[in-house]
Amino acid sequence: MFVRNLSLRNFRSWEDVSVELDTGTTLFVGRNGFGKTNLLEALYYLAGLRSHRVSTDAPLIRTGAEQAKVSATVENDGRELTVDLLIGGARANKAAINGAPCRRPRDILGILRTVMFAPEDLALVRGDPGERRRFIDELIAMRGPRWAAAKADYDRVLRQRAALLKTASSALRRGDGDSVISTLDVWDAQLADFGAQVTAARIDLVRELEPHVQQSYSTIAPQSRLASMRYRPSISVDITPQQGESADVEYIEAAMLSDLASLRQKEIDRGVCLVGPHRDDVDLLLGTETAKGFASHGESWSFALALRLGSVELVRSDGVEPVLLLDDVFAELDARRREKLADVAGTAEQVLITAAVADDIPASIGGRTVSVNIHEADGVRTSELVS
Repeated sequence: MFVRNLSLRNFRSWEDVSVELDTGTTLFVGRNGFGKTNLLEALYYLAGLRSHRVSTDAPLIRTGAEQAKVSATVENDGRELTVDLLIGGARANKAAINGAPCRRPRDILGILRTVMFAPEDLALVRGDPGERRRFIDELIAMRGPRWAAAKADYDRVLRQRAALLKTASSALRRGDGDSVISTLDVWDAQLADFGAQVTAARIDLVRELEPHVQQSYSTIAPQSRLASMRYRPSISVDITPQQGESADVEYIEAAMLSDLASLRQKEIDRGVCLVGPHRDDVDLLLGTETAKGFASHGESWSFALALRLGSVELVRSDGVEPVLLLDDVFAELDARRREKLADVAGTAEQVLITAAVADDIPASIGGRTVSVNIHEADGVRTSELVS
């Protein structure tokens, strides 16, 4: 898989740009703040409908514009597809494939699969549970639209149920208890339905990913302890499937419903949802200790890199060669970790790299270099490419 062309309009610092790409390595070099990362961010967004830097779409739209457009022509195993995505900010996003409008933006998921390496990756090990949930969800989403549908439905129900819980206590005091309880019953059923699907998909993906992460970590840090991963749900009963089996969606749904029933009064008192995949975590372990809080800085970086390298091998196991996006990450790594990442880059069909200084990139990588500059006119700064 590789991207043949990337075009942006009013995306971040790019007013209007089109760049032809090819297999192998392309290195975008420019000073910090010139827009290099924005190019990779656009492709990452196209692959998973999420930015790796911000949680909302508004910052992706160039100041003064109403919407941004990202277009890419992707070739995979001889098949070529052009994807267009309009990012609407306050309005709903719209997508098209080869010019034909999609019913939903998520219909484009799976056309482009990427793995991003960035300095922010350290937060996967040291950050909050939300960082690790997001990492897993992004891998699931890139497998196709149906994987993302349950998560989108779950998030919608979670918001609506949370809004009800915030007003439930006062409604009960006013004597509207029957209405509140019956409405909560409806939301509980939907939350458990979609939440079980999300949880099962995460459990299965963590199991698939773990051996790849273990292998990558042992290569990067052969003298360190064994790396492992464990999905930790907020459900009170053990929902871990037997070895070799997939997670049982119906069993997880029943367990969620049971917990929702037993915690209902506590949820009403606190006005928050206490059960569901939005409260889960992925434990990253070195030996028997959780990496967060116990791993050294070097061990944390090795684990973060192993998660991304493991992701590459996971995508490859699906029969797809992902596009590697390396966002100024070499400057953060020591010689040994640079060498390992360079080895993986050398096996990829397409690698896109950003760097402030070309010397940060190992000479073994090679490839085409494109300079990124800033053009300023009438007080407006615009990124531009210089071949």
